[in-house]
Amino acid sequence: MGHDATRVARNYPAGLPDEQVLAIANHERRVLVANDKDFGELDFRRHHPHAGVILFRFPLDASAREKIDALARLLVTHAAQLNRFLVVSPSGVRVR
Repeated sequence: MGHDATRVARNYPAGLPDEQVLAIANHERRVLVANDKDFGELDFRRHHPHAGVILFRFPLDASAREKIDALARLLVTHAAQLNRFLVVSPSGVRVR
């Protein structure tokens, strides 16, 4: 889709803790896309800074295509809010 993206498992050392992943994304001014709700804990309870987080909350049997389609819609409908904490689910998007 023309976005500059990296992948933790491919572009960074293996086994980085979530705090470090979030810090790297913030330092590089990248929006973090994740399935791990621990990033919500880092944002809301520990107040770690970030450049934006997109958290997917889909059922375990959701397909990659469902998530890709949801992300594509979000990038259009919430483009001005990508610096926030966004929760994407089959029922829609919540901005926190």
